Amino acid sequence: MELEFTGEIIYWRGPSPFHYVPVPPEESAAIKAVSAEVTYGWGVIPVLVTIGDTEWETSLFPKDGRYLVPVKDNVRKAELLDLGDTVTVRMVLGGP
Repeated sequence: MELEFTGEIIYWRGPSPFHYVPVPPEESAAIKAVSAEVTYGWGVIPVLVTIGDTEWETSLFPKDGRYLVPVKDNVRKAELLDLGDTVTVRMVLGGP
């Protein structure tokens, strides 16, 4: 499954502080519908993500009925992104 959406970069200070882009409710519901087919445990889903010209492999994390896309520091630096910026996220569930 391939998805594309726009979202704001947020910072979550949970057990693993990181920058994320929350997946919108409609796209999160579509992911949840196929999650059993692509998860590798405890709801984490591998994905291939592209923002701008940068592509990387990561995992979606479930949170509050939605999913979060982790945005690594090297991605933010390469794309000149900061907290609060709005980005277009393209991703392929299940990884490459």
